[in-house]
Formats: sequence, structure tokens, C-alpha cells
Amino acid sequence: MKIGVLALQGDFAEHQTTLQQLGINSIQVRLPRDLDGLNGLIIPGGESTTIGKLAVAYGLMEPLREFAKNRAIWGTCAGAIFLSKDAQRNQPLLEVMDITVERNAFGRQVDSFEIDIDIPALETIDPDMKSYHAVFIRAPLIREVRPPAEVLSRLPENAVKGSGRIVAARQGRLLATSFHPELTEDDRFHRYFVEMAK
Repeated sequence: MKIGVLALQGDFAEHQTTLQQLGINSIQVRLPRDLDGLNGLIIPGGESTTIGKLAVAYGLMEPLREFAKNRAIWGTCAGAIFLSKDAQRNQPLLEVMDITVERNAFGRQVDSFEIDIDIPALETIDPDMKSYHAVFIRAPLIREVRPPAEVLSRLPENAVKGSGRIVAARQGRLLATSFHPELTEDDRFHRYFVEMAK
């Protein structure tokens, strides 16, 4: 098992640290050749426009689209935007996942927050742990999920911001989360993605 982390911009080091703690072989991906031999790829949080422009500059757009056809990709925060078919503005996107994403849906950096959410899919990883403590930093929202994509989680009805809005989705081997699992000690999402990549 070998998982790459797109290392053009953003918090790629935190994802790699979590993978290493799980005993998963991981590498930083910056060029098309770095995708060779990978079972999956994580696209981290950061600034989605910058990630997209750098992916274009390094000739990564088409290789990433090819990779997405039969291997697993997980986008967190900015990475989720980059995976989407629609970010409601003109910027480079992979356009491989049937979701529409709203950038900075909760406001600026000062509007970042943490909240416990329910993610039933994670019960396959650890049936004894129920809620997931999610960290949202200048986070996007998934405004629309179209088949074959499916909703994995929404904000709870009592959430002050975005009650009931979609914050995680999956489409086959593609995974998108609005929040930052790499910034918590809960490694269930990384384990879930590793299972997807097998």
C-alpha cells in the first residue's frame, strides 16, 4: 500500500504524518511521475485556486484525471473543491466528482469552528466510536451531490452555521470532506480512505 499526498501547497505534511503513524508508506506528489505505483492520493487543504494553477503549471491536470478513473483520491477542504465539477467560479478543477461546492461558505479565517458530526460510514472502521470531531477552517460546503455521488455526512440540525448542510461525500473511489481530519488525533477517516484505496 502506497498513498501519495499532493504537495503543491497547503497542509500536506499533516496528512503524511497521519499516514506514517498508521504504518502506511506515503510520498509527496509534485510531478506526474510521482503518481506511478500509488494506490491512492490525498489532495490537502490550502488554497484551491493556487493548487489548481500549480497543477496546470506542473502538467498534473490530465494525469490526475486519469488517476481518478481507477484509483482512490480524497480531497479535504480545498482538495474537495479541486475534485468537484463545479465551484461556482472560474478556476482550474479536476471535474471528476459530481458535486457542486461553495468556497469559503462559513466566512473568513476568524469564522473557523469545530463541531461533532455523525458519519455512519466510519462505523465500518470503528463501530464503538460514533461522532466525529470535525475541524472547519475557511471551509467550503458541498451544495449539491448528484448521482453517482452520495452524501456521507451533514452538519447537525443544531449547528449554528449551515445546519443540515452537506460536509462529506463519496463517489466510488473519490472522497470529499469540507473539514480537516489531518488536524485531529482521530485517524478514522485516513483508515477509511486506505480501505477505499485497497
